[in-house]
This record gives sequence, C-alpha cells and structure tokens, in this order.
Amino acid sequence: MAGIDISGTVRERAARELRDRILTGALPAGSRVDLDAITEEFATSRTPVREALLELSFEGLVQVAPRSGVTVLGISPDDVLDSFTILGVLTGQAAAWAAGRIEAAELATLRELAADVVARSGDDSIGEANWHFHQMIHRAAHSPRLLNQIKQAARVVPSNFLTLFPEHEKHSLDEHQELLDALGDNDAERARTIAERHVLDAGRSLAEWLEQRRDG
Repeated sequence: MAGIDISGTVRERAARELRDRILTGALPAGSRVDLDAITEEFATSRTPVREALLELSFEGLVQVAPRSGVTVLGISPDDVLDSFTILGVLTGQAAAWAAGRIEAAELATLRELAADVVARSGDDSIGEANWHFHQMIHRAAHSPRLLNQIKQAARVVPSNFLTLFPEHEKHSLDEHQELLDALGDNDAERARTIAERHVLDAGRSLAEWLEQRRDG
C-alpha cells in the first residue's frame, strides 16, 4: 500500500487513508478500528481521528457505537458497482458539458495535466495526477452543483487505484487522449461515452478484486 498522503488536514488524511483501506478490503467488514493505534500512526490527538471515523460512518463504511467502539461495515462488490455506475453517469455528464463549454486555456491546461500523468507512470503519485486531470474536466463543465456531486460520489474511488491496479494504467492513459480529442472536437456524446466507460471499467475491476478477497 502506498504511504499515507500528507496533503489536507489531519482529519482529511485520516479519512482518506482509512476509506482506502476499507474500499480495497485491507480493513475487512467486521474488523475493529483501534483508535489508539490510528492516533499513533497519524501522530495526532484523538479528536481529528474521531472526526474522520464519524465522516466514514456517515458514508456507511463504519459503525460507531458509544461503548463497543468502531466496527468496519465495509462495502460489497454490488455496492461498488452501484456507486461507480452513479459516478460514471455524473462524470459522463460533466464531460459532455465540458465538450461544449471548455475554454481554450482550460483545454491547454488539461493537455498539460495529461502529460503530467504520463510523466508519473509507474510512480505512486500517478493517482493524484490522474485525479487532477479528471477534476479539470469536471470544472470545465462550469457547473458548481455537478462538481460538488462528483466530489461526493468520487469518494468510492481509492486514491491509490492506479497503484493497486497497474494494468489499468496504459488503458487509462489511452482514454485520456481519447477524451482530449473529444473535448477538442466539441463532441459531447463521444466525451460522455469515454468518461462513463472509464469509470465503469474501474468499478468492475475493484468489485472483482473485492470478490476475490472475500472468496479467498
């Protein structure tokens, strides 16, 4: 597993790391979360860790009980497929709108971000670069409401996805170029199809991974 991301507040980092571990099965359903161990790992006080766990409880990933502690509820392969389907629809719509609304400067920035993803190939930092690329497309849709919905839905994607599934890397880079071409041609439906397929393929891989871990 990749090292703990140092960006964001302690609460955000703790929530992201614990969410990744739950989504990838490293913290399986039924396991207990040791608050003291997590606090020590993040070299912080209990408060931001408790806040992170509360955030995950709102997402349905853990159960926080007053006297029995924190139990991982996990996420099933079917839940993963449902969540990625929803995310795919949202990102597909963002790509479609971006195809008609993207400005020249935004497209130029997007090309630079795509090149940065390529440059980070094989490195753990590729996940963050990949998210910046997709986030730029979402912003180019010029819809704050849609951007916020994607941000919430995208929590189901492990931040270390491309590290966890390196076989997706080349395919992902190829689809980035396809997206750039569609956006440059202002082809909304082609952009929608590519963006939605991109997310659904990732969801199927994660669901299969969880199924194998559960059966193994």
